[in-house]
Amino acid sequence: MDAREEFKKLTQIPEFEECVEDKELLMTDRMSVLQINVGRLCNLACKHCHMEAGPNRTEVMEKDVLESCLKLYQEWRFDTIDITGGAPEMNPHFRWFVEEAVKICRNVMVRSNLTIMLEEGYEDLPEFLAANKVTVICSLPHYKARNSNKQRGEGTFEKSVKVLQKLNALGYGKESGLTLNMVFNPGGAFFPPEQSAMEKEYKEHLGSEYGIVFNNLFTITNNPIGRFGAFLIRTGNMEGYLTKLYEAFNPGAAAGMMCRSQLSVGWDGRVYDCDFNQAADMPIEGVGSIKDLPGTSYKKRRICFNKHCYACTAGQGSSCGGSTA
Repeated sequence: MDAREEFKKLTQIPEFEECVEDKELLMTDRMSVLQINVGRLCNLACKHCHMEAGPNRTEVMEKDVLESCLKLYQEWRFDTIDITGGAPEMNPHFRWFVEEAVKICRNVMVRSNLTIMLEEGYEDLPEFLAANKVTVICSLPHYKARNSNKQRGEGTFEKSVKVLQKLNALGYGKESGLTLNMVFNPGGAFFPPEQSAMEKEYKEHLGSEYGIVFNNLFTITNNPIGRFGAFLIRTGNMEGYLTKLYEAFNPGAAAGMMCRSQLSVGWDGRVYDCDFNQAADMPIEGVGSIKDLPGTSYKKRRICFNKHCYACTAGQGSSCGGSTA
C-alpha cells in the first residue's frame, strides 16, 4: 500500500484544505521558481528520499523536455531555475542544460548530494559549477559523521566533507556569486530544530572541525511519502507521524507554501504543483506535459492537496527553501 492509500484510512485527520481558512491560499500566486527534476537516477539511495531515487533507477529527462523548460522559463518570467533529481549531475544533458540556463537566468540552482563529484567522470564538476556561477544546494543530513552516514550510507559523510572543502577552495561560500547552501533533514519521524539555531550549530561544527564555510542552512521536514513514507507504513508509524504533523499545523506557514509560487517538472515532462506532489504522483489537473505550456499564458489555478501537505505547514513550516513561517 502506498502513502496515499494509507492516508485514506486516517479518517480522524481532516483533509488539508479544511484547515486553511483563507481559501485564496489554496490557489497559486505568481510563479517564481521553475523546479526541474531531471531524473531519478542517483549514486545513493538515502533513507529519507521522497523521490526514491537510486542507482537502479532509469528515469532520465530527455533533451527536448529540457528545451521546453527553457522556453517556458522565458515566457512565464520565473526568477529561478532549480535543478534537482536524483543526482541531477547524472543526466547526460546536465552540463548542456546548465550552460543554456545561465544564459537566460541569473539564479540557477543545482541540488547535489556532493558525493557524486568524486565519482569517475564527475570529478571536474566543482570547477564547472563555479565557472557558471551556479548556486549549489547540498544535502548534508548532519554535521556529525555517524548521524549522516546512518541516513546516506557508510563513508558518505567523509566524501561530502572532501567535496565541500574543494568547493570552498574554489570560492563557494566565500565569494559573491558562488553561493553554497545546505539542507538538513531529520533522521526519523520528528521535526527539524529551529532553522537559525541549526544553521549556527552546522557552521560552528563544520568550521571548527573541517574548516568548511557556507552561506545558509535550510531545514526540511521529512514528508510522509516515497521511501520515508514506505518506512512509516512498514513500521506502523504513519498514523502517529501524520497526526503529529496535523497537530502542529501552523496557519502562518500556509502563505509561504512553495506550491503557490513553484512549478515542478518531472523527468517525463509532466507538471506538478511541487516536488512532493511529483513524488506522490499528483500532477496538475488539465495539463498533460511541459511541452504543452510554451506559447500559453500563466493563469492562477487550484493547487492539488493531500494529507502529506501537513508536512509543509507543521511548526516553522517547510519547503525546498527551508522554513516558511
